[in-house]
Amino acid sequence: MIRVLFIVITSLAIFSCSNQREAHMQFTGAKGEVKLITINPGHFHAALVQKVMYDQVSPTVFVFAPEGSDLDDHLNRIEGFNTRQDNPTSWKEKVYKGPDFLEKLIAKKPGNVLVTSGNNLKKTEYIKSAVDAGINVLADKPMCINAEGFELLKSAFESAERNGVLLYDIMTERYEITTILQKEFAAIPEVFGELLPGTPDDPAVTKESVHHVFKYVAGNPIKRPVWYFDVTQQGEGMVDVATHLVDLVMWECFPEQIIDFREDIQMLSARHWPTIVNQQQFEKVTRQSEFPDYFKDDLDENGALPCFCNGEMTYKIKGINAKVSVIWNFEAPEGTGDTHYSIMKGSKANVIIRQGKTENYKPKLYIESVGPEKGLKSALENVMAVLQEKYPGIELVKEKTGWSVNIPQKYHVGHEAHFGQVTEKYLKFLVDGTLPFWEVPNMIAKYYTTTTALEMAQK
Repeated sequence: MIRVLFIVITSLAIFSCSNQREAHMQFTGAKGEVKLITINPGHFHAALVQKVMYDQVSPTVFVFAPEGSDLDDHLNRIEGFNTRQDNPTSWKEKVYKGPDFLEKLIAKKPGNVLVTSGNNLKKTEYIKSAVDAGINVLADKPMCINAEGFELLKSAFESAERNGVLLYDIMTERYEITTILQKEFAAIPEVFGELLPGTPDDPAVTKESVHHVFKYVAGNPIKRPVWYFDVTQQGEGMVDVATHLVDLVMWECFPEQIIDFREDIQMLSARHWPTIVNQQQFEKVTRQSEFPDYFKDDLDENGALPCFCNGEMTYKIKGINAKVSVIWNFEAPEGTGDTHYSIMKGSKANVIIRQGKTENYKPKLYIESVGPEKGLKSALENVMAVLQEKYPGIELVKEKTGWSVNIPQKYHVGHEAHFGQVTEKYLKFLVDGTLPFWEVPNMIAKYYTTTTALEMAQK
């Protein structure tokens, strides 16, 4: 009897392991084995995943969405990629239109990787439904926009683990070259020293982004969906763009370390404020002549819409004080664009990204000593040979207050190209059958940080 029981238990264990291996080994890197599904694509990021072709990805993409301009705009973007003169793509979009698009997607399950980028109100529900059905998910940020969504997202990660599928968000800013090199220099004790703890008033890490509602994407003036200005659907700035900045704080300061949101994150302060969008600006970016009825109660005395897309948070992460800020202006002055500022303060040097007028609004990396400059110069000279092997062509340039890093243009591929880079990395994860061990807990910690900041700001 004991022998029979042992055989049964052993068989079940082998069967369980076999199932896990089967789930993790279903991708081999073979041509066309990844079949994309796009759900309700209301943001241009959904199309940017398809700006290039991938050998591992089938050219046939299944789209499930309600009828409307969001879907039409998405399909027009894909068609634009297919018909461009330089390196055209060859995507074939098979579209289901209808109010029951989610139910039809789950019932048919024609692909194995869901791409979601659009109205964020129900995005977490889409994610949870997909992983419950055994579909991998590559999600544009944010994966959730409030505390309720955060709880559902945690359940989605648990379901993904049970079903052997990979849930991953698209963190394009990890692929920006100045950010990559900021991380590299901050990891060199001879140059950076140790990351200082800072204080709430003088954080050790500060990341600030300025974005613009109206801009050009793929060479064309952007068209935003009407609901983009409704923070209950799009999410406020501190749960949207701030997702990238919170991610970079973890990724740069604590590389390949698990962040436990219950122990390692302490929110200190948060505030939010609106960008005022008038009717003419609204029409310019949405192509709609009037605000929809659901905005009527929100309009100010001048008939303009206060959109709470700006936010700032300070928090402690593993004892380090950090500050994240997101600002949205309507349109950048001519010759400028979105900007990024980032500083990491070390015991020997500060590593800083600036993108202002002095830098011609292009991101530039600086290394500035907080002690004797002579010691920093010697350390930099020693490490540059190693970094130049990894990033051929980079050079140090002496500045009044330290050094800047001259980065060849070939590394500045642009925001749109980063979507392809993220997708390539995700495809490798699919073949591996797993994400790096720290990614899931850190995604959870990231969305805990943003949604907790939102709750604090709204109070």
